[in-house]
Amino acid sequence: MRIDINETVLPTTKKDMVNHPPHYIKHPSGIECKDVIKYFDACSAQAIKYIWRHEHKGSSIEDLKKAMFWINERIQMLEEKK
Repeated sequence: MRIDINETVLPTTKKDMVNHPPHYIKHPSGIECKDVIKYFDACSAQAIKYIWRHEHKGSSIEDLKKAMFWINERIQMLEEKK
């Protein structure tokens, strides 16, 4: 059973920063980031998340560097499996 925190604890607000943060739903496709990243491994999901939001929250450069960090983590994991 999924519990929506806004229905149980928080008052309703225009921006739902817990369940649907604006920086994850601004993609021109209308697709929410969480609906895509759930199909990926953790490192790739993190990279996608930072790329997805880089133009909508904080520093684009910082978010792209964070994405690179997670991509490098995934590469290292794959190389260690060889």
